Amino acid sequence: MKKILLALFIIGVTAMQSFAQSRGRSNGIFSIGFEAGLPTGDAHHFFGSVLGASLKYELPIERSTWFTISGGYNSFQPKGAYSDFGGPAINAIPLKVGIKYYFDRNFFAEGQIGAAFYTGAADGTAFAYSPGIGYSFREGFELGLRYEGWAKDGTLGQAGLRLAYRFR
Repeated sequence: MKKILLALFIIGVTAMQSFAQSRGRSNGIFSIGFEAGLPTGDAHHFFGSVLGASLKYELPIERSTWFTISGGYNSFQPKGAYSDFGGPAINAIPLKVGIKYYFDRNFFAEGQIGAAFYTGAADGTAFAYSPGIGYSFREGFELGLRYEGWAKDGTLGQAGLRLAYRFR
C-alpha cells in the first residue's frame, strides 16, 4: 500500500509541475489551517475530539477546477474513562491529493485521497479519503466542512472543520 500511495504522491507532484510549466506561471494558492473535528462511528465512544493543523497547495487546472495536495497532523483525543485508564491519543500525518471544484467564485466541493501515517501509540498506514464542501472568503480566509475516514482494519472517521488562511 505504501508503494501505491507513494506513486499517487509522485503523480500529484508531477501533475502540479506540468500544469505550472504549461501556464508559464503557477497562480497557485498556498494555505495554512487549523482543524477540529468530532469522531464518528465507534470512535466517538473512545475519543472526544480531533485537533490538528494542515498545509495545502492548490493549482488551477481549469477555470473552476483546482488540483490540491495537502499534509497535516491530526490527533484523536481520548475521553472519559478511556482517558482515565491510560487510553492513548491516536495521532497521524495525513497526506492527500485531490480535486476542488468551485460552483461560483467562493463556494466549493472537494474530494481528496491519500494516506494517513500513524505516529506514537498507533502504527502503520491507513488509506485516507475526504469529501467536503466549503467557502472561500475574499479576505483570504477559507472555511471547510468534511468527512474524513482512515481505513485500516476498520475505519477511524471524523466530521471535521478547517479554518485556513490562503496566500496568493
